Amino acid sequence: MFEPREGEVPLADDPSRMPGDAGIVFIGHIRSPWKTRQDCPKNMAAARATGQQATLEIEGPYRPGLEGLRGTSHVVVLSWLGHAARNLIVQKPRHATSAKGVFALRSPARPNPIGLHVAQVVALDEAAGLLTLDAIDVLDGTPVIDLKPYFASIDSFPDALPPRDRNAP
Repeated sequence: MFEPREGEVPLADDPSRMPGDAGIVFIGHIRSPWKTRQDCPKNMAAARATGQQATLEIEGPYRPGLEGLRGTSHVVVLSWLGHAARNLIVQKPRHATSAKGVFALRSPARPNPIGLHVAQVVALDEAAGLLTLDAIDVLDGTPVIDLKPYFASIDSFPDALPPRDRNAP
């Protein structure tokens, strides 16, 4: 698995070994250029900087759900980050000066490793269930849980701030 860094705190029970509270189905998969964790960009900004596009493949039974999506410029993709550790409740990212609780981080390592990605729709083929995205920050084959249109009028908060570092003034 993963070696904990200084300051990290694991959960007493690993959520991946607990009985589930809900049933989740995968509606598709992401085809990305990223085959290894080392190659995968750490966020969507880094993914966009590579200039590499990705494809979201929606499974047959869920393709009718794409009806009405044409013309949408951006989508929110919820993915299942199944390669991530699920038992860390306090983490210390490589770039951080101190450890933080998982809910103050965007790390994929969390009790339920659900990824959130806002991507631009470059092309849409409803019949084939294919969405070409401007970029993605997940490994090739990552399962998709859900897809939603992004609305800047209700989803954007330009004055939002990230959590402050404990050592910052």
